[in-house]
Order: sequence, then C-alpha cells, then structure tokens
Amino acid sequence: MAVTTSKLLWCTIRYQEKDGTWWVKDNSDPKHYEPDGLGILDPYQFPWILDALDPLREFGLSNEVLEAAFVPFQVQDIDKENTVRLARVAEHILDSEEQLFALPNIKDGDKGAYADFLEHIMRLRVKLINDTIKLEQKLTVEDVDEQLSEIRNQALIEGRDIHPFQEITDILEFVPQGHELPTDDDDDDKPARPSSAPEDLVDLPEVEDVDKDMEKNLRWDDEEEAPEGEEDGEGGNRERGDREGGSGGSRSRR
Repeated sequence: MAVTTSKLLWCTIRYQEKDGTWWVKDNSDPKHYEPDGLGILDPYQFPWILDALDPLREFGLSNEVLEAAFVPFQVQDIDKENTVRLARVAEHILDSEEQLFALPNIKDGDKGAYADFLEHIMRLRVKLINDTIKLEQKLTVEDVDEQLSEIRNQALIEGRDIHPFQEITDILEFVPQGHELPTDDDDDDKPARPSSAPEDLVDLPEVEDVDKDMEKNLRWDDEEEAPEGEEDGEGGNRERGDREGGSGGSRSRR
C-alpha cells in the first residue's frame, strides 16, 4: 500500500449550539482531512465513549484499533464566535492524563483506521447481542449495517452531517427492533450523553505551539516508513523504530 503522508498538526473547530457538538472549521491538512462535515469528539464525549465500549472488551475489543482511530488534540487558543484552535499532541490518546479532543482518523477514507474501528465495534456489538438475546435467527453485521444505513441515508436526504459521537453511539446502543438488552442497576446512574460549550473549555489546560521535533515525530507517525534522505553515521538510511510501549497500551482500559 502506498505511503500516505499527513501534516495534520493543528485545526480550528466551531461549536454548533443546536446539537452541542464541535465541527472542524479548518486544519493544516485539508487534503486528507476535508473539513466539510467533519466532526470531532470533545473532552467530555470521548471518555463517555470509552465507558460505553467497556461491555465489548470481553468480546475482543482491541486497544490498538481504538487508539489508531483517533488523532489527539488539545486546546491551544479560544477565539471569539465559538471558535477554538487546537494543537495536535504526541501522546497516545488512551495513555494521556489530559482532557483531549479526539478527531476521527479518516486519512485513508473507507480503508482507514476510523472505518476499521467502526467495523470492529459493530462486529463486537453483534457478538454481544447474539450472546445476550435469544433471537430466532442470529443477528449479522450486514443486518446492523443495513439498518444504520437507513439513518445515514435519511440524514443525507435532509442535508445533515452525522457527528462521530452519534455515529459511534448508534452502533454501541443498537438492539434489534422489539428487543432490549438486560440492564444492571448501575445503568440507572449512567450520566446523560455529554457535550461541552465554549465556556466549558476555559479551565482546560492549553498546549503551546508544536515544536520542530514534535512536528517531525508526528509526521513520521503518519507514515509507514521514515522519510528518505536521513542517514546514519555509516551513510545508510535510518530505519524508524517501533513505537515505544506498543500501540494499544492503556493504563485503565485493558
């Protein structure tokens, strides 16, 4: 597969008050991350998603797939008119102690990391349902995808963009019509779906501009191979090392 290089280092986002969601207004790599209709998970939605994913862990939820699906950003500056500038951070999104925005990694489109993540959790949701509910005929991924496609098509007809938070929760909360999953007593205390307004971000820590070393590392992280032309002491090309600690590590999501 050809190397797809991204220079996604910053983005500006706008707040849509009607739905309480954030959308990308502009970014440093519009070629691979077309801003039009591109939503981003805020620092309150992403942890909520992680909690909602917990039931899928016993069915094989992959931290590696989850981490690859999102690009982490942190607040850099809050502007007027509900616009916020974000800077990309080099931390692994599952390991970070900071409150981060999570942008879907759509760099490679339908064959990219975010698309793989959606397919992954859909398959696991189907396993969970078939393991929990006695259906006359086992549910398939195709069944779920067909029903969710109707929602996507209706949004397209109405000229609406589907935010990634909605796209993910539609999968995580899917049940066949006429059925429901058994609930625990703890589910009654589950917080409502979160959203954050610009004023909620004032207390979040801000990050400085991406420095040159971080910029180089981030660009390499988006490539399958290190850039050509950088040589070691013996004149040969340096090979990029494996990511330290692996790609799916998480301190609390194992």
